[in-house]
Amino acid sequence: MMMKKLFFLVMSLSVTGMVSAQVLIGQDTTNRVITTAVPFLNISPDARSAGMGDVGVAISPDANAVYWNPSKLVYMEQNMGFSMSYTPWLGKIINDMSITYLSGYYKLSREQAVSIAMKYFDLGEIFFTDEQNVSLGQFNPKEFSIDMGYSRMLTEDFSIGVVLKYINSNLTGSFSSGGIDARPGNSVAGDVGVFYKKDLMTSGKSSNVALGAHISNIGGKLTYSDENSKDFLPTNLRIGSTYTTEIDPYNSFSFSLDLNKLLVPSPPVRDSQGNIVRGSDPNRSMLSGVFGSFSDAPDGFNEEIKEFMVSMGAEYWYNNSFAARAGYFVENQSKGNRKYLTLGFGLKYQIFGMDFAYLVPKEQEHPLAETIRFSIHINFKDASSEDESVIEQ
Repeated sequence: MMMKKLFFLVMSLSVTGMVSAQVLIGQDTTNRVITTAVPFLNISPDARSAGMGDVGVAISPDANAVYWNPSKLVYMEQNMGFSMSYTPWLGKIINDMSITYLSGYYKLSREQAVSIAMKYFDLGEIFFTDEQNVSLGQFNPKEFSIDMGYSRMLTEDFSIGVVLKYINSNLTGSFSSGGIDARPGNSVAGDVGVFYKKDLMTSGKSSNVALGAHISNIGGKLTYSDENSKDFLPTNLRIGSTYTTEIDPYNSFSFSLDLNKLLVPSPPVRDSQGNIVRGSDPNRSMLSGVFGSFSDAPDGFNEEIKEFMVSMGAEYWYNNSFAARAGYFVENQSKGNRKYLTLGFGLKYQIFGMDFAYLVPKEQEHPLAETIRFSIHINFKDASSEDESVIEQ
């Protein structure tokens, strides 16, 4: 197999989207990167949030809220909308990997909305060879998820949303190794989110604060071979807040902060024989992994705190037609060491919109360098149902 493609295939199995040297060459007692199956599920899919440092759980809603926090969709001013996003992934190093994201929503009434989304990760072509470097053929690994959601407004300021998703990961096709038959991995998972917003009046200016929480990818383990080799899904907890203020009728700013934590077991410290000397056995059930993820780090509370990833972002709108965005994402060095600045802009004209984002990593020659994202969206207004309310009927 071409070494370049092998490296990226290994990367696809890392929850951070990139594998540190310690993970590739052996056990390391300082850097303990948490790894899961199908990490593409936690890659930001759209250009708006990507331009704001990957914040999204409490920003104003759009069609991509299906991914970030579906509970926000009931607060959409339009009754139907769609979005399509495209990301050439790791384009600085390789030219045939990409992520495509399609999402849409429809408001059944003022208090209810349904949504659908699909995320598709194309890993490009890989070439297989045997021990004598004889070609065995080629294959195009791919992964995708299909989401269906329902959102409900419980009060004027509080809502809840759920998503059910099907996940498919086909990394090797019919190629097998070491006498183990490989097969595509399949799983079913769910997301749940809550959203709260409160309008404020400060010095005569309109403003609001929003809070959000979202747990994604809650589901059974996934296997590529047999029942004895299962990996956790990237179950993720995201909590965050956004403050928005209108300077005048034409200018507004919003500032957001998100915290993320993977709800999967932390890697333990093992001795030369593979016995656990610190930490907990990661071979456990999904529920045990989720609940135990807050207290299983080998170095205790100090390491648990390091497992939180921080996203910060700001967004400026002029006349609801032009947006400028910036953000910063930081991950602890021992847990993946991703640190990058993001920039972006957006345009709106009537029912159409477009967003663009660009990523600038802290490290030079980083695999994520020059990552760009594009999104287009369209929102329709259905006047016949915009004022319908199931609560008031």
